[in-house]
Formats: sequence, C-alpha cells, structure tokens
Amino acid sequence: MRQSIIPKVTLLGAGPGDPELITLKGILALNTADVVLYDALIDPVLLNHAPATSLKIFVGKRVGKHSTPQEDTNQLCVSLAKKYGHVVRLKGGDPFVFGRGGEEIEYIEAFGIPTSVIPGITSAIAVPAAAGIPVTKRGVSESFWVVTGTTTSQELSKDLALAAQSTATVVILMGTKKLPEIVKTFRQSAKGHLPIAIIQSGTTSDEKITAGFIYDIEEKALENRVEAPAIIIVGEVVRESLRLAEVYREVVKMEIR
Repeated sequence: MRQSIIPKVTLLGAGPGDPELITLKGILALNTADVVLYDALIDPVLLNHAPATSLKIFVGKRVGKHSTPQEDTNQLCVSLAKKYGHVVRLKGGDPFVFGRGGEEIEYIEAFGIPTSVIPGITSAIAVPAAAGIPVTKRGVSESFWVVTGTTTSQELSKDLALAAQSTATVVILMGTKKLPEIVKTFRQSAKGHLPIAIIQSGTTSDEKITAGFIYDIEEKALENRVEAPAIIIVGEVVRESLRLAEVYREVVKMEIR
C-alpha cells in the first residue's frame, strides 16, 4: 500500500558559493528531500546531500541566458509537493535577499501547502568578509547599504544615489553590467577617489578580485574581463583587506613621489 503524500516546501539558502558554507540545518533538510529545485549558482556537490532517489531539477538562470520563468518555478513547487511530498527549493545566498523568496512563499502558501524557510549566509556580507573586507569597522564605517544593481525594470536602483551620498559601505549585488552607471553615480557625489572592489565568484576556487578606485575601476574591470556573478563593494573599508593592501600601497607611493 502506497504511503500517503504529505506536501511540504522548504525554502533553503545555500550560501555565497562555497558548498561548505551551507548551514547544518540546510543539509538536514536536503537529507529528507523528495525533490530539489536548484538555481544556477548552486555548487552541484550540494545535491549529494539529497537522497539518491530524489528528483533534482534545475530551474536557475544566468545573466543573458535562458531561464525558467519565475511563474513556472512557483507552479513546480506546488505541483511537485502535491505529487512527491517534500520539495526543497535551493537558492543561492539567502532567499530573502534579492532572491524572490517572499514571492515564492506567498504563492505556495496560497495553495495551503506548509512552508518553512532556512536562511542562508548572504553573499552581500560573506563575499567581502572572505576577501578580508569588513562591511563595517570602528572608525571607518558605521553602517552599510545592500543595493540591487538591477531592479525588476532592469534599471539601477535609485537608492544607490542616496547611498553614494553617505559615508556608509555600499554593497551592490547584480551590478556588473551597470558598472558605468554605478561609477557615474558616485562621481556625481564627488566620490571619484573612493576605493572599490569587484569580487567575482566569491568564496569559490574561481574567485577573482579587481580593486581600485571609482575613477579607474572601469578600465581595470575591462582588463580583468570581469563577469557576473560578482559583488561590488564601495567604501573606505576596501582598504582594510590585507589581500588588497598592495593595490592601495602603490597609490600611496605614487602620491608621495
């Protein structure tokens, strides 16, 4: 006799990229998954935590490439939960930080299917930290902004202009393609000499860091062939990284001369 299906959806944040940065609670959720719906930035090794008998379905997207529409993903969560039971929706970073997690939960709950959320370590903080950049530091930065580089209308968030006027650290997600606009925004606030770092594929073995100042970062990004996924950090805290010390030490030497 077939066991009755009990539908359930777990929204799970996988962390910033390094598969070891997923939480223990996240691994335990994967252990009991009947279906895993995973995004593009998920390290495939994480799927090994799910039972061999579970379905693993890719529903992710990359910049400029074909993707599964969000509506289709929402519907899959519902239909697969009803058919198989426990669906784990595995998303990069934290599902509630520009991850549309709130939208997915609302849709699923509307069908009476129980949901739970397991937070992930957001790349907005973890990627700079792994590179030795603290988003706050006593005497340097008292706060930080996390801004999306691409809104639903595919435009740069208007909040960036406000952030650029402050002394706070500014972390920009999904902003690689908008780098010229980002630079222009900070220049308009007379911040041309503010340190900036672009960290591509942060916390992974493919990590690449490009650092400089607002006035020269576009040239450096072009030279280093910077691509998404990348995190952009703007602020004096960028100088605090020992890994980037040589970049800013060279500037001091030039200024002394």
